[in-house]
Amino acid sequence: MSTLIQADDTIVPRLEAASQRIQRAHKAAASVVFGQDLVIERALITILSGGHALLIGVPGLAKTLLVETLGKVLGLDAKRIQFTPDLMPSDIIGAEVLEDAPGQRRSFRFIQGPVFTQLLMADEINRASPKTQSALLQAMQEHHVTVAGHRYDVPTPFHVLATQNPLEQEGTYPLPEAQLDRFMLQIDVGYPDSSAERRMLFATTGVEDRRLETILSAQDLMAMQRLVRQIPLPDKVADAILRLVRSARPGTGAGADTDRFIAWGPGPRASQALTLAVRAKALIDGRFAPSVDDVVSLAEAVLKHRMALTFAARAEGQEITALIGRLAEALG
Repeated sequence: MSTLIQADDTIVPRLEAASQRIQRAHKAAASVVFGQDLVIERALITILSGGHALLIGVPGLAKTLLVETLGKVLGLDAKRIQFTPDLMPSDIIGAEVLEDAPGQRRSFRFIQGPVFTQLLMADEINRASPKTQSALLQAMQEHHVTVAGHRYDVPTPFHVLATQNPLEQEGTYPLPEAQLDRFMLQIDVGYPDSSAERRMLFATTGVEDRRLETILSAQDLMAMQRLVRQIPLPDKVADAILRLVRSARPGTGAGADTDRFIAWGPGPRASQALTLAVRAKALIDGRFAPSVDDVVSLAEAVLKHRMALTFAARAEGQEITALIGRLAEALG
């Protein structure tokens, strides 16, 4: 056990209790969203870390159901926005309307948009224009929006779980790099295996009503988020995070592959995201401190959307996933 934990024994029972409850939440979500255990785990890691996640996959893989399920299980007020090409920023954050009451002066009143919620589902976010996508930037980073010079705080906790169709599909727009960096993890949602799809087949085409249990409340979740930040970070794990993130930046002397194949790499926000993510994973697994293995397992989800390949890399058929894998393997 870490010496840091021995110095504060009160954290141990709190970690154990939190781990048990979050595992119950995972199990409850998995009873509805079949064959996506890793996706559920990474969504929980994101929320426990206080961040936002981008879920990428073709239609029909239960991305929308996952977000709705997590809102119910975690006891969060949830809202959904269907992103479309004609969606406007005011449809997200709200707008001021002019009120004309009899016998009173005309005045403006702010009507809140769906961004004022605890868990916001941005469905098919890349179907809206970049201007509309950017309407979420301030809320995601600063937890408030500014309309006509006035500040309006969003509720706490506040999380955005956005779903995205692959960019190869028609009618989609790439997300601005600044917004991609606001997402803590990119979670790739794949097809379920045969046994999970068989369970899904019977569960979703019968008459049985699937009921979800609410495991946490918003206050419970915020307490767990504070607990995640108290989990000790061993020096070797901190060193591994810094080595990994810095090795993914061109021009830092990290290696010939990095300079040749990576056009731009992750900034300091990636190090912060990875540090919180490995702590949250340790909590979910019932461990008292993260390990280097956690850094390796979460490297792709944290870095993939924060890097871009050069033209030479694309011409040679390089893939960002393979490059991150080689960088992670170098951690030993």
